[in-house]
Amino acid sequence: MDSFRPARGEWAPLLPAATVLLIAGCAAGPAYHRPDLPATPTALATYTEDGAWRQAAPAQVDDHAPWWQRYGDGGLDALLQQVNDANQTLQQAEAQFRQAEAIAHGERSQLWPQLQASATAERARTRTATGTQRNDSSEVAVVAAWEPDLWGRLRRNLEAANAQARASEADLAAVRLEVQAAAVDGYIQLRLDDSLRDLFARTVDAYRLSLQIAEAQLRVGVATQADVSLARNTLAQAQAQAVEVDLARSQAEHALAVLAGKVPADFKLDAVPLALQPPPVPLALPAQLLERRPDIAAAEQRVMAANAGIGIARAAWFPNLNLAGSIGQSVVGQWAAAPQTVWAVGAALAETLFDGGARRASDAAARAAFDGAAANYRQTVLAGFQDVEDSLAALRELAQERQYAQAALQAARDSQDVLLRQYQSGTATYLAVIQAQALALGSERSALQLRARELSAGVALIKALGGAATE
Repeated sequence: MDSFRPARGEWAPLLPAATVLLIAGCAAGPAYHRPDLPATPTALATYTEDGAWRQAAPAQVDDHAPWWQRYGDGGLDALLQQVNDANQTLQQAEAQFRQAEAIAHGERSQLWPQLQASATAERARTRTATGTQRNDSSEVAVVAAWEPDLWGRLRRNLEAANAQARASEADLAAVRLEVQAAAVDGYIQLRLDDSLRDLFARTVDAYRLSLQIAEAQLRVGVATQADVSLARNTLAQAQAQAVEVDLARSQAEHALAVLAGKVPADFKLDAVPLALQPPPVPLALPAQLLERRPDIAAAEQRVMAANAGIGIARAAWFPNLNLAGSIGQSVVGQWAAAPQTVWAVGAALAETLFDGGARRASDAAARAAFDGAAANYRQTVLAGFQDVEDSLAALRELAQERQYAQAALQAARDSQDVLLRQYQSGTATYLAVIQAQALALGSERSALQLRARELSAGVALIKALGGAATE
């Protein structure tokens, strides 16, 4: 059997390629630097909208932290468990993240040599003037190929794929937070509808009593038929509004069913009046917001991927080197003949001399992609600051509005009670009673809706901060 050792001088054709490999520098393209933000150090130290509601110190947030448990509602906890386990939007984002990770692993494999094995066998018959000749051949070989990453093209591809995978992971965290916030908001709306149903049930009972009083007053000649008709009209309107609340409650429950990954027919939440209390929320400083918000993290990772794209485009200006080698055994003639060892080693160096401007266009496209990703990152940061400021302003103003609403509600109730007693004694008109009852109903309905808005503003703040870790 022949020895695998090559004869002296057989490596000489590979010396130029080896020289290029040794002198190759670092990866082509610029090193990554975070884009400058359109904000001053002062702006990153505090918020314009602030308030005394701040009750907890900033904390690093785990996107798996059950922040909704701060509300202390067992029904909400059970709902969010179903949402986290079965929400289809969340599962889609998780699958996209796994896909991005797999792509990154595939790019990493390109840095290593590729090894293949092959085996062939062939029998051929040739008819000649002297007869038939049979030719047999077989070969078994192992082939190795490797592209040395001279100019960093493969490393830049891997860098871009890793950045895209991290961006997809941040997208998953953003979707998780979005879905969780939507579920908490939907739960707040459902409980608001439950409270409104109780309110209208009490109102309908009160209007029935008013109708009975009006009918009794008519029988004794104190009231008129117009008073009775007005009482019946008011009762019917309240009943119609109660039906509208029932419809809103059903639709809110259906929306929660879809968030929980179920068909509405398989999902049911018992009616419970709104009793949630807004929890203390850790307020992250603006500078910390850059690390807590998953959408900001995803935007920056895409800037990193675009920066790697510039390196990929630059690497196209340099020659490609491919190394290949094989070893195997070949039999020609009878299959039982002694095999011969066959080996080969080679290198190929290729450079594009003219491409009609294609590489220059790729350079320009890569730099434009980076500029666009950087602008998107800055815009995402600005939008994040706006979300926090909007939520802070909403919480401050809604707290003040709630105080006024409670005072208005108490005044409306007092007026209703006084006028109803006066009507029973014959010193007030029924029209005044109806107006007072409508005012009391509207004030109580507004107070409930305002409470739900305040709770939703708290959810919006938690979402704007990128989530809130439990203490």
